[in-house]
Amino acid sequence: MPSPTRKSSDSATLAPAESAPEISDADTLAAADSVVQPISEKDALGIAAKGDDEKTELQADSKEGELQALSEAAESTFNALGEDIDRVSSFVAQLTEEQSLEILRTAIEYHKDDINFASATMEKITKLAQGLEFYEGDYDTYSLELRTEAALIGHYSPYPEVRAVTDPFDDPTVYVETPRVYLLALIWTIIGAGIYQFFASRQPSIALNSAVIQLFLYPSGKLLAFVLPDYRFSLGGRTFALNPGPWSYKEQMLCTLMCNVAVNGAYVALYNIITEKMPQFYNNQWVTYGYQFLLIFSTQFLGFGFAGVLRRWVIYPTKAIWPTVLPTIALSRALLRPEKQESVHGWTISRYWFFLIATTGSFVWFWFPGYLFQALSTFNWMTWIAPSNFNLAVVTGSIFGLGYNPIGSFDVNLIIGSNTGLYPFSVPFWSALNQYSGSVISGLIILCLYFKNYKWTGYMPINDNALYTNTGDTFRVTEVLTNGLLDQEKYQNYSPPYYTASNLMVYGSFFALYPLAFVHTMLHEGKHIYNSLKTFALEVFKKDKRPIYEAYDDPHSRMMRNYREVPDWWFLIVLVVSLVLSIVCIKIYPTNTPVWALFVIILVNFVFLIPLTIIYSTTGFSFGLNVLCELIVGYALPGNGQALMILKAFGYNIDGQAESYISDQKMAHYSKLPPRAVFRGQLFTTLVQCLVSIGVVNWQIGNVEDFCSPTNAQRFTCPGPRTYYSASVMWGVIGPKRMFNGLYPILQWCFLIGALVPLPFYFLTRRYPRLRKVNPILICGGMLVWAPYNLTYYTPGIITSFCFMYVIKTRYIGWWEKYNYVLSSALTAGVAFSAVILFFAVQFHPKPLVWWGNLVPFVGVDGGIGRQALLDLPESGYFGLDPGHFP
Repeated sequence: MPSPTRKSSDSATLAPAESAPEISDADTLAAADSVVQPISEKDALGIAAKGDDEKTELQADSKEGELQALSEAAESTFNALGEDIDRVSSFVAQLTEEQSLEILRTAIEYHKDDINFASATMEKITKLAQGLEFYEGDYDTYSLELRTEAALIGHYSPYPEVRAVTDPFDDPTVYVETPRVYLLALIWTIIGAGIYQFFASRQPSIALNSAVIQLFLYPSGKLLAFVLPDYRFSLGGRTFALNPGPWSYKEQMLCTLMCNVAVNGAYVALYNIITEKMPQFYNNQWVTYGYQFLLIFSTQFLGFGFAGVLRRWVIYPTKAIWPTVLPTIALSRALLRPEKQESVHGWTISRYWFFLIATTGSFVWFWFPGYLFQALSTFNWMTWIAPSNFNLAVVTGSIFGLGYNPIGSFDVNLIIGSNTGLYPFSVPFWSALNQYSGSVISGLIILCLYFKNYKWTGYMPINDNALYTNTGDTFRVTEVLTNGLLDQEKYQNYSPPYYTASNLMVYGSFFALYPLAFVHTMLHEGKHIYNSLKTFALEVFKKDKRPIYEAYDDPHSRMMRNYREVPDWWFLIVLVVSLVLSIVCIKIYPTNTPVWALFVIILVNFVFLIPLTIIYSTTGFSFGLNVLCELIVGYALPGNGQALMILKAFGYNIDGQAESYISDQKMAHYSKLPPRAVFRGQLFTTLVQCLVSIGVVNWQIGNVEDFCSPTNAQRFTCPGPRTYYSASVMWGVIGPKRMFNGLYPILQWCFLIGALVPLPFYFLTRRYPRLRKVNPILICGGMLVWAPYNLTYYTPGIITSFCFMYVIKTRYIGWWEKYNYVLSSALTAGVAFSAVILFFAVQFHPKPLVWWGNLVPFVGVDGGIGRQALLDLPESGYFGLDPGHFP
């Protein structure tokens, strides 16, 4: 195969040339200011270890001797560096002490409030920055450690997580945006989006996420590189090659990003269309394909328009590490980057073979909790002691109860956090622990509410996302509507909707979370946000002609200067077109939704998007604006559940799509992919995803028996659409005025609580910096886990996070850097493969395996047999407010 030619700055020229110039290490260092391979803080601190055990004699008199000594020390200490040790050595040797001191002092100031920056590293570089007189050692050792730390921080990354999956150098000649990338992205977007949409209404859900897609893309790309002819063609003045050469790492990453943005699902298809069309919900038969197309296109693409502004806050800054994207990059490196045989804590297996073995193990194991021995998945062993004990089921039950169970499941699907967002192999342990602490605390509050029968919660199940009438039946909104709006006479003759104890906790936590997140982010990141806004304003008004990357001096941004950024007006065009489609949608169909309300929701998104994405980029914790939008629309358009559902779809999806695009753009930043190629590719696959999602959801509605029924044999119980429906009833049809004034007045105080909580935390962390990892946003976010999920879905994840993100990361950093993210992807891939095969083999047309191990989790109260509420109905036959006096 011919070698590739140098691309244009946006990587659109794809034809291979006859030859490409060799790029030497010296050229790379001079051109890109690059260092090399990832090494840990612990390893970096020990790179010039002084103990007798090292037996390394540093020759500071000559550069040659220094390089040799450094290589020898690194060879014994950092096996993960492999062939890039020489690059590290060369760059450390080129740094002067003055340059190194400047880098460290800048880092100390920038990272002083950085919760992801290791405290041990901060202590070390602070001592180094103070000079030799504060350092306990000789001059030669001090000088080498000073320059080593400066090289890692100033010319690579201060985070071992990032160094583990990135390179400190880039080859801009590697082809990226090839025709075969678009072909494979089209095929796997159709497959991935179809499977996601099909299983998204199932509990637990199944998806072909990026790890699984990558596994298929790799052999597919290799196959195309083998079979496609070396054919070139011209388009728009550029030459393209059908087969430019071997399947490259950058092609793999671009194709992954294109699929990734599309296979994460279409919010409208999953929630809005199902809720509006299904008879047990709104039963709106006017929801035609035309309405669905307009709504899904406008909601999916509006977020892209906002993403252009967000780049300044959550892509270029070094602090924005985006921990949830790192496993995806790690897997692509394992598949395509060669590595030499080496020993890391006694492990010599390559990342690729480790991935294959772990994937196979995960695939085989999932059959046990998924089909052969289902008690391993729903391991509610504490309720087996007394299956009819109501209180025991309430506290420890995995199905009916709250899941206070130290060993809740052996299901890998629960361990990897696919249904919870905890992601124990990528989210920092301190972040996971904060969230889990909030879950445990809120569960105790739920128990108090329930057993005190607060607001009649004792007459309903404790942990359910459904709404109930005053007789304990499921609330049906069609009983109180006339022409899609609330009918007061029907409402007074029927019942108000009542929340379960867990649902009450979830909404109270949401109301506190919004002001908490906003105030907390402004206190801690206000200066950074202000400076970025000022930079953006200068760019908009053409007072600053510099490219966006020029404002950032970290090594990754410097390398990305080889590629042209996406102009802001590209994002603006997408935003305007999407806005026009959304206006057409709500005007030509009977949506009962005014246009001005849409602009209000867009404004709310604009205000909150910056703090939300900053939180997501640093902690791995994400939450949407769905509940805030419910409240705003409920006040603005009382009694209008239809408008609430539509505006909520916009309010949530603008944020969701913007975060999805931005997180993938950060992956492109780490992988050195041209931003314009990523922009074009993701727009293309999002369009494909919209069409696939609409087709799948309409097929399900018409062909799956008992779809969205609690008794569905294939578990298509629609937990998400059911929550979506409940919210539209409570906050749209009934409205927040009735909720706050008559049913649940305590909820309105949650806003004030959320606004005040950040203040003491802020002053405490200023006084005691070690407390900065106690994050009130994450604690409050952990309180959202309930209804219908419980601690059974979270406890396995926090145990795994402790093992891998704390113990192994602290004690075996070399192993962790090499294998951790690969293991995360392997477990995810194995579960997805196994679940899809298992579903079509034995669950779609049920082939039950009847024995004790598959029956014991579902007997007794926790299995839905026997008493399902704490209290019996009063003699009057109803609970709550008296009929005729409903708020």
